[in-house]
Amino acid sequence: MKYTLKTGLAIIGAITVLSGTALAEEFDTNVWADNWFALNVNGKQVAEDSVSISTERSFNAENFTFSAERPFVLALVAKDFKENDSGLEYIGSRKQQMGDGGVILQVKNKSGEVVAVSDESWKCMVTHHAPIDKSCADERNPVAGQGACDFEITAEPEGWDTIDYDDSAWPSATVFSESDVRPKDGYDRVSWHRSAQLIWGPDLETDNTLLCRLLVK
Repeated sequence: MKYTLKTGLAIIGAITVLSGTALAEEFDTNVWADNWFALNVNGKQVAEDSVSISTERSFNAENFTFSAERPFVLALVAKDFKENDSGLEYIGSRKQQMGDGGVILQVKNKSGEVVAVSDESWKCMVTHHAPIDKSCADERNPVAGQGACDFEITAEPEGWDTIDYDDSAWPSATVFSESDVRPKDGYDRVSWHRSAQLIWGPDLETDNTLLCRLLVK
């Protein structure tokens, strides 16, 4: 079992970042996530999913505004629901299975111009991967950390959500189709720009927590 301590997220509650200069712009943002997200801009949290990650089937879209001066970095934490580190949900029931994730995002300026969307240009690091063997979902008594239900956790790199962080070693986000993700509950209430795509790590089922970054110039 590979395990390194993961630091927690600070919840600041605010949805606006003010740079305090005349060059700051306001940006309208839409995010839909399966199941949960938090968004930081230049190291400060500007939004968090209003539905707790502990809620099963928590699919919803969030709309919010933030202020920032370009260039800035969008830093997204995305999580799929899991009952424990095995990566499974509905453990012990007939529905026992691995969940599957997916997230889509778009940012527009006050003129309605799209300045950022989720696509393969994002860099995404998987910090929770489980189970290491998908046969875990078929076990009668799955135990996180044992056998097929082993897991990998990687710590959040210090300063990963700041503009100066070097993400050149991170892999690009993987793009998935609507038929892959099957988005629902809020997704259809947003007019997504044609360039906005559903992204995740390489595996929708076993990649449970991601850190994703994009520099907006």
